Amino acid sequence: MPKMKTHKGAAKRFKKTGSGKLKRSHAYTSHMFKNKTQKQKRKLRKGAIVSSADEKRIKKLI
Repeated sequence: MPKMKTHKGAAKRFKKTGSGKLKRSHAYTSHMFKNKTQKQKRKLRKGAIVSSADEKRIKKLI
């Protein structure tokens, strides 16, 4: 059986942390900022950890 190829779309969106978890960026960060509060925009800047339900599926792609 040949090796699995990396899913390049997923590789660009997710990064592995030092402990092996997956880091992702938030959605809703590209436009319509006048409708969002300053607090909301500030929180969207930070990264987030992928949920445990999706983690196994995404790790296979990377």
